[in-house]
Amino acid sequence: MKKGKICVSVAAPDSQAVLNAVQPVLGIVDVIEVRLDAMDEPDVARCCSLLKKPLLFTNRPGWEGGEFNGFEDDRVSPLFAAIDVQAAYIDFELRADPILKDQLLQAMQDTPTRMIISWHDFKSTPAEQDLDDIFQQMAASGAHIGKIVTTAHNPADVLRVFSLQEKALAAGFPLSCFAMGTSGRISRLATLYLGGYMTYGAVNEAQATAPGQLSVARLKNLCDIFEKGDNQ
Repeated sequence: MKKGKICVSVAAPDSQAVLNAVQPVLGIVDVIEVRLDAMDEPDVARCCSLLKKPLLFTNRPGWEGGEFNGFEDDRVSPLFAAIDVQAAYIDFELRADPILKDQLLQAMQDTPTRMIISWHDFKSTPAEQDLDDIFQQMAASGAHIGKIVTTAHNPADVLRVFSLQEKALAAGFPLSCFAMGTSGRISRLATLYLGGYMTYGAVNEAQATAPGQLSVARLKNLCDIFEKGDNQ
Protein backbone atom coordinates (compact mmCIF):
# COMPACT_ATOMS: atom_id res chain seq x y z
CA MET A 1 0.00 0.00 0.00
CA LYS A 2 1.46 3.34 -1.04
CA LYS A 3 1.31 5.91 1.71
CA GLY A 4 2.33 9.51 2.26
CA LYS A 5 5.61 10.66 3.72
CA ILE A 6 6.38 11.13 7.40
CA CYS A 7 8.08 14.44 8.18
CA VAL A 8 9.61 15.24 11.55
CA SER A 9 9.32 18.92 12.44
CA VAL A 10 12.17 20.32 14.52
CA ALA A 11 12.38 23.65 16.32
CA ALA A 12 15.91 24.09 17.68
CA PRO A 13 18.28 27.05 18.17
CA ASP A 14 21.06 25.96 15.79
CA SER A 15 22.01 23.36 13.20
CA GLN A 16 23.87 21.13 15.66
CA ALA A 17 20.86 21.11 17.96
CA VAL A 18 18.66 20.12 15.02
CA LEU A 19 20.99 17.20 14.27
CA ASN A 20 21.08 16.11 17.91
CA ALA A 21 17.28 16.23 18.10
CA VAL A 22 16.61 14.16 14.98
CA GLN A 23 19.42 11.63 15.38
CA PRO A 24 17.23 9.06 17.22
CA VAL A 25 14.50 9.14 14.54
CA LEU A 26 16.48 9.42 11.30
CA GLY A 27 15.68 5.83 10.38
CA ILE A 28 11.90 6.24 10.56
CA VAL A 29 11.28 9.54 8.78
CA ASP A 30 11.25 10.54 5.12
CA VAL A 31 11.70 14.31 5.51
CA ILE A 32 13.06 16.69 8.15
CA GLU A 33 11.36 20.07 8.54
CA VAL A 34 13.78 22.65 9.93
CA ARG A 35 11.90 25.49 11.56
CA LEU A 36 14.16 28.42 10.74
CA ASP A 37 11.99 30.73 12.83
CA ALA A 38 13.19 28.84 15.93
CA MET A 39 16.89 29.23 15.11
CA ASP A 40 19.05 31.98 16.62
CA GLU A 41 20.84 32.44 13.28
CA PRO A 42 19.38 30.37 10.41
CA ASP A 43 22.16 28.43 8.70
CA VAL A 44 20.65 26.55 5.79
CA ALA A 45 23.94 25.36 4.29
CA ARG A 46 25.15 23.94 7.60
CA CYS A 47 21.87 22.08 8.10
CA CYS A 48 22.20 20.56 4.63
CA SER A 49 25.77 19.44 5.31
CA LEU A 50 24.85 17.80 8.63
CA LEU A 51 21.54 16.17 7.74
CA LYS A 52 21.50 13.45 5.09
CA LYS A 53 17.74 13.34 4.55
CA PRO A 54 15.46 15.43 2.34
CA LEU A 55 15.06 18.77 4.12
CA LEU A 56 12.10 21.12 4.26
CA PHE A 57 12.89 24.68 5.35
CA THR A 58 10.11 26.70 6.97
CA ASN A 59 10.45 30.24 8.32
CA ARG A 60 7.00 30.65 9.81
CA PRO A 61 5.85 34.22 10.54
CA GLY A 62 4.01 35.21 13.68
CA TRP A 63 0.84 35.87 11.71
CA GLU A 64 0.77 32.18 10.72
CA GLY A 65 1.60 30.75 14.14
CA GLY A 66 5.40 30.96 13.91
CA GLU A 67 8.16 32.83 15.70
CA PHE A 68 9.49 35.15 12.98
CA ASN A 69 8.35 38.74 13.41
CA GLY A 70 10.68 40.74 11.20
CA PHE A 71 10.51 42.06 7.64
CA GLU A 72 9.30 39.72 4.91
CA ASP A 73 12.43 40.19 2.80
CA ASP A 74 14.49 39.00 5.75
CA ARG A 75 12.13 36.08 6.31
CA VAL A 76 12.41 34.74 2.77
CA SER A 77 16.16 35.29 2.45
CA PRO A 78 17.05 31.87 3.94
CA LEU A 79 14.43 30.28 1.71
CA PHE A 80 16.36 31.57 -1.31
CA ALA A 81 19.49 30.15 0.33
CA ALA A 82 17.73 26.78 0.58
CA ILE A 83 17.04 26.88 -3.16
CA ASP A 84 20.70 27.74 -3.82
CA VAL A 85 21.85 24.61 -2.00
CA GLN A 86 19.10 22.53 -3.66
CA ALA A 87 17.14 21.62 -0.54
CA ALA A 88 14.25 19.26 -1.22
CA TYR A 89 11.48 21.65 -0.13
CA ILE A 90 10.69 25.12 1.11
CA ASP A 91 7.40 26.14 2.74
CA PHE A 92 5.73 29.40 1.78
CA GLU A 93 2.40 30.66 3.12
CA LEU A 94 -0.59 31.18 0.83
CA ARG A 95 -1.38 34.42 2.67
CA ALA A 96 2.11 35.84 2.08
CA ASP A 97 3.08 38.29 -0.66
CA PRO A 98 2.44 36.64 -4.06
CA ILE A 99 5.30 38.63 -5.57
CA LEU A 100 7.73 36.93 -3.18
CA LYS A 101 6.13 33.59 -3.98
CA ASP A 102 6.69 34.16 -7.69
CA GLN A 103 10.31 35.19 -7.08
CA LEU A 104 10.92 31.97 -5.13
CA LEU A 105 9.32 29.89 -7.88
CA GLN A 106 11.44 31.67 -10.47
CA ALA A 107 14.58 30.86 -8.47
CA MET A 108 13.51 27.20 -8.36
CA GLN A 109 13.48 26.75 -12.10
CA ASP A 110 15.99 24.09 -13.15
CA THR A 111 16.50 23.02 -9.51
CA PRO A 112 15.10 20.01 -7.63
CA THR A 113 13.63 22.21 -4.88
CA ARG A 114 9.85 22.10 -4.55
CA MET A 115 7.54 24.66 -2.94
CA ILE A 116 4.94 23.60 -0.39
CA ILE A 117 2.35 26.35 -0.21
CA SER A 118 0.66 26.27 3.16
CA TRP A 119 -2.40 27.56 4.99
CA HIS A 120 -3.21 27.08 8.68
CA ASP A 121 -6.20 27.84 10.90
CA PHE A 122 -5.32 27.53 14.60
CA LYS A 123 -8.87 28.13 15.83
CA SER A 124 -11.37 26.25 13.70
CA THR A 125 -12.16 24.47 10.44
CA PRO A 126 -13.73 26.74 7.81
CA ALA A 127 -16.92 25.96 5.91
CA GLU A 128 -16.70 23.65 2.91
CA GLN A 129 -16.88 26.46 0.35
CA ASP A 130 -14.14 28.41 2.11
CA LEU A 131 -11.88 25.36 2.18
CA ASP A 132 -12.55 24.75 -1.50
CA ASP A 133 -11.63 28.37 -2.29
CA ILE A 134 -8.33 27.94 -0.41
CA PHE A 135 -7.59 24.74 -2.28
CA GLN A 136 -8.36 26.32 -5.66
CA GLN A 137 -6.00 29.21 -4.88
CA MET A 138 -3.25 26.73 -4.03
CA ALA A 139 -3.78 24.63 -7.13
CA ALA A 140 -3.53 27.76 -9.29
CA SER A 141 -0.56 29.25 -7.40
CA GLY A 142 2.23 27.56 -9.34
CA ALA A 143 3.47 25.79 -6.19
CA HIS A 144 4.26 22.10 -6.42
CA ILE A 145 2.50 20.85 -3.26
CA GLY A 146 -0.25 22.18 -1.00
CA LYS A 147 -0.67 22.01 2.75
CA ILE A 148 -3.98 22.83 4.44
CA VAL A 149 -4.18 22.37 8.21
CA THR A 150 -7.15 23.40 10.33
CA THR A 151 -8.23 22.90 13.94
CA ALA A 152 -10.90 20.27 14.54
CA HIS A 153 -13.41 20.41 17.39
CA ASN A 154 -15.47 17.40 16.29
CA PRO A 155 -15.44 14.57 13.72
CA ALA A 156 -17.37 16.66 11.17
CA ASP A 157 -14.46 19.13 11.04
CA VAL A 158 -12.03 16.31 10.22
CA LEU A 159 -14.26 14.92 7.48
CA ARG A 160 -14.64 18.38 5.96
CA VAL A 161 -10.87 18.76 5.69
CA PHE A 162 -10.51 15.29 4.19
CA SER A 163 -13.04 16.15 1.49
CA LEU A 164 -10.26 18.26 -0.05
CA GLN A 165 -8.21 15.15 -0.66
CA GLU A 166 -10.67 13.89 -3.26
CA LYS A 167 -10.44 17.24 -5.08
CA ALA A 168 -6.65 17.13 -4.93
CA LEU A 169 -6.46 13.62 -6.33
CA ALA A 170 -8.83 14.56 -9.15
CA ALA A 171 -6.74 17.64 -9.96
CA GLY A 172 -3.42 15.78 -9.76
CA PHE A 173 -2.22 18.29 -7.17
CA PRO A 174 -0.25 16.78 -4.25
CA LEU A 175 -1.84 17.90 -0.98
CA SER A 176 -1.13 17.44 2.71
CA CYS A 177 -4.32 18.03 4.67
CA PHE A 178 -5.19 17.14 8.25
CA ALA A 179 -6.42 18.78 11.43
CA MET A 180 -4.81 19.96 14.65
CA GLY A 181 -6.26 19.50 18.11
CA THR A 182 -7.39 16.40 20.01
CA SER A 183 -10.26 15.70 17.60
CA GLY A 184 -7.88 15.95 14.69
CA ARG A 185 -5.21 13.56 15.91
CA ILE A 186 -6.59 10.61 13.92
CA SER A 187 -6.27 12.67 10.75
CA ARG A 188 -2.48 12.83 11.14
CA LEU A 189 -2.34 9.07 10.64
CA ALA A 190 -5.30 8.61 8.31
CA THR A 191 -4.06 11.15 5.77
CA LEU A 192 -1.10 8.87 5.00
CA TYR A 193 -3.50 6.28 3.57
CA LEU A 194 -6.06 8.60 2.01
CA GLY A 195 -3.88 10.21 -0.61
CA GLY A 196 -2.19 12.81 1.59
CA TYR A 197 1.27 13.82 0.42
CA MET A 198 2.83 14.11 3.87
CA THR A 199 2.05 14.18 7.57
CA TYR A 200 4.08 15.94 10.24
CA GLY A 201 5.23 14.56 13.58
CA ALA A 202 7.46 15.62 16.45
CA VAL A 203 10.74 14.18 17.68
CA ASN A 204 8.76 13.48 20.84
CA GLU A 205 5.42 14.77 21.99
CA ALA A 206 7.01 17.14 24.50
CA GLN A 207 8.59 18.94 21.53
CA ALA A 208 5.46 19.12 19.37
CA THR A 209 5.40 22.14 17.07
CA ALA A 210 1.59 22.11 16.67
CA PRO A 211 -1.42 21.18 18.83
CA GLY A 212 -2.20 17.45 18.77
CA GLN A 213 1.00 16.55 16.94
CA LEU A 214 2.10 12.95 17.50
CA SER A 215 5.68 11.80 17.82
CA VAL A 216 7.10 10.23 14.66
CA ALA A 217 7.81 7.07 16.66
CA ARG A 218 4.13 6.77 17.53
CA LEU A 219 3.14 7.50 13.93
CA LYS A 220 5.50 4.80 12.68
CA ASN A 221 4.18 2.33 15.26
CA LEU A 222 0.58 3.03 14.26
CA CYS A 223 1.50 2.59 10.59
CA ASP A 224 3.13 -0.76 11.38
CA ILE A 225 0.05 -1.95 13.30
CA PHE A 226 -2.28 -0.81 10.53
CA GLU A 227 -0.24 -2.38 7.74
CA LYS A 228 0.26 -5.63 9.63
CA GLY A 229 -3.49 -5.96 10.02
CA ASP A 230 -3.94 -5.19 6.34
CA ASN A 231 -1.63 -8.04 5.38
CA GLN A 232 -3.23 -10.72 7.55
